[in-house]
Amino acid sequence: MSLLRVAQTLTRTVRPLSMSVPRAGAHDDIMEKWPADRFDKHFIDYLSRPEIDGWEVRKALSELHDFDVIPAPKVVEAALRACRRVNDYSLTLRFLEAIKIKCGAGKNRELVYGYIINQVKPVLEELGISTPEDLGLDKPELFIPQAEYWWEKKWYKEYGYDKKPGYEF
Repeated sequence: MSLLRVAQTLTRTVRPLSMSVPRAGAHDDIMEKWPADRFDKHFIDYLSRPEIDGWEVRKALSELHDFDVIPAPKVVEAALRACRRVNDYSLTLRFLEAIKIKCGAGKNRELVYGYIINQVKPVLEELGISTPEDLGLDKPELFIPQAEYWWEKKWYKEYGYDKKPGYEF
């Protein structure tokens, strides 16, 4: 076989590098191409499959969290049902905490997160799921403010220590 023939064979079998490496952030195209209802339907259909396992639920919730959106209550309901189907209670709590973080801070968090929780409350009661606030997980368990840690002072008001005697610094 001649050298020219070998070179032609190699050029036909090797794919260009640009085709073999996925583009960074390629899944963000879904948000640009799909309308909101199709985006929601994608996750609802995926999470509503009866044969879904724990790994697939975690994959879907991780993918959902990667998008710069707060999931609609319908998607949250599907995720809660999927977590219950695979019997992973800790995942439901982490998912609700992630939603709360995505809702921002301050008054916006109270409004948006409160709205989502009110919308999914019937599903929470049906499945027997408590929110992190109901379980007392929204406040740190072992937080003890200390004067020398000045960066913690921003947490005092958030966790109610600004009203307790002995914590004025």
